[in-house]
Amino acid sequence: MAEKAACLAVLGTGSDVGKSIVTTALCRIFANQGIRVAPFKAQNMSNNSGVTAEGLEMGRAQIVQAEAARIAPHTDMNPVLLKPVSDVGSQVVLNGRAWMEASSQSYYTQKEYLFSESCAALERLRRGCDLVIMEGAGSCAEVNLMEHDIVNLRAAAAADAPVILVADIDRGGVFAQIIGTLACLSLEQQDRVRGFIINRFRGDIALFHKGISWIEQRTGKPVFGVLPWYRHFHIEAEDAVVIENTRPFDPSTSSEPAIAVIRLPHISNFTDFDPLAKLEGCRLVYLQSPQDLDRFRAVILPGSKSTSSDLQWLETSGWRKKILDYSGGGGHLLGICGGYQMLGTWVHDPDGIEGEPCSIAGLGLLPVETVLKAPKTTTLTDFTWDAIAGTGYEIHMGQTRLSAGRVLMEVQRRNAEACEDVDGCRSEDGRVIGTYMHGLFDTPAITSHWLAGLGLGDVVVDELHGPAARDQAYELLAEHAARHLDIRAIAALLPSSLQRMER
Repeated sequence: MAEKAACLAVLGTGSDVGKSIVTTALCRIFANQGIRVAPFKAQNMSNNSGVTAEGLEMGRAQIVQAEAARIAPHTDMNPVLLKPVSDVGSQVVLNGRAWMEASSQSYYTQKEYLFSESCAALERLRRGCDLVIMEGAGSCAEVNLMEHDIVNLRAAAAADAPVILVADIDRGGVFAQIIGTLACLSLEQQDRVRGFIINRFRGDIALFHKGISWIEQRTGKPVFGVLPWYRHFHIEAEDAVVIENTRPFDPSTSSEPAIAVIRLPHISNFTDFDPLAKLEGCRLVYLQSPQDLDRFRAVILPGSKSTSSDLQWLETSGWRKKILDYSGGGGHLLGICGGYQMLGTWVHDPDGIEGEPCSIAGLGLLPVETVLKAPKTTTLTDFTWDAIAGTGYEIHMGQTRLSAGRVLMEVQRRNAEACEDVDGCRSEDGRVIGTYMHGLFDTPAITSHWLAGLGLGDVVVDELHGPAARDQAYELLAEHAARHLDIRAIAALLPSSLQRMER
């Protein structure tokens, strides 16, 4: 029987400290050395998801890491995905398929089964590669959760993986983060932690040398490196925390035309708009508090994991009136997935997919009506928009029917199977459009086509756009990490066969 892949775990002192970035960097670094490397995260909580070639759903962060490792994403890399639909409940996606709607309490009754499923996924993954980089979730030292942990130290122990602990110096208290985390662990768990990476450093690293020495002397473990802030490349974010606490923006204060994305409470797949954020000559902003929109060239309603709830929020927050005023004044609106559903006349949830059964009036800007019902659609999709070919992916529970208006796109293939179908809707004047297609702007020609419709045809869309731009960013991240981390010391944690490949 073939030898199983080695495992290396990247855990954190807290949420958003840089575990995903370090995992992505290591995936590309080891892939560049000819090692067959794969990412793994037993349990991810995020509404930012994507679709595999098999038509199954998994977290976007592990798709990014698979791209960095130059392999096709597979649900074995993220067997359990939690998609929050409320403050206390989530949809549980197991091995790529919607499995159950669970409250926090009911989810914990399933933890042992989910742990066994995640271990089985990891075993399958280990049979096809040389190295698995395991990413943790949140803090690995949540003492009240450790008994039922399926993603941090328990997962690392099951795989006999050495652990690198990542801490974030930018948020302050990095010494307490590291020492406090170790203090919460058993001696056996402390021994599994082999060293540290300190993330998000600003300033002169020479001023921190004493701090590194103190950590190493106090813990008896090495600091594998200190990663400075970077601004010369962009890696997709795992969670919407990066777009929280947005502020009002006045387009008249910018010399560039501006496009707004409404930051819904249950926003999903906000990385759809990363290609727009990188355009030169155009500004992309996220807006949370209602404001006048008349100076924006376009307003986008993004995907939502809870369309009904977010529709109600548009009403109670005051956004509904602002959006309708903007549309009435001739503004351009784009709705994607849940945002598309909101642009229609009604959203019906007869089976309580998103909570209590209900019917909620939409914005009434497109002649479409949506019924939320299972099964979930998860497809990789090839389409044409005004004869321009593009690729994207669909993740939605709803079925939307047009009663008038014009179809937006023709669909040629879903999950590599030929079909003759359509998607989306556009208003008669073309100023309001909606689609289920995530990843719309990954295709340069599609981005240019949409911008031209806004009167922004002079904005240059570089061919290094979408997947090509992401691949370049992975290379820049790997160079950045290799410059500041002791990769040989990290490789020394691995079996000798991989160390020889590293040299």
